[in-house]
Amino acid sequence: MKIASSPVYLDASAVAKIYVSEPDSEALESALVGRRDLVVSDLSVTEVTSAIARRVRERQLSAAHAERVYRRIMRDVNAGEFHRTELTAAAHREAERLLMGVGRRVPLRAADALHLALAALAGSRVLITFDRLMTTAARALGTFELPAGD
Repeated sequence: MKIASSPVYLDASAVAKIYVSEPDSEALESALVGRRDLVVSDLSVTEVTSAIARRVRERQLSAAHAERVYRRIMRDVNAGEFHRTELTAAAHREAERLLMGVGRRVPLRAADALHLALAALAGSRVLITFDRLMTTAARALGTFELPAGD
């Protein structure tokens, strides 16, 4: 995976791969190492936290391991390892505009529309997602480089 442009928005599927070993985790980490232009939202953090809790329920992660992963995420977010973009009224209006536009042509879930809006409002040129539906919607939008979708 090669990322040439900047800044880089990471959705929840990308953030999860940084903290929990999954397919493509190593390739993503190699592409991101040393970058200071990574953008995340609290929406991504909340979605990753939900995924971690699901893995505990499904006995794929121990509760202790899940707690360590969550603490690492929060430590990095609070330490400024990522630029943060806020979920504001403007982000909701942009997401709604996307839902009424591109969402009429391709499947676009509300949370994905919010991620696309947050990335755009943060000035991100690159969107990293490993979610098939979000990749499809982002391609239809045509405004982001999608290195994970290639």
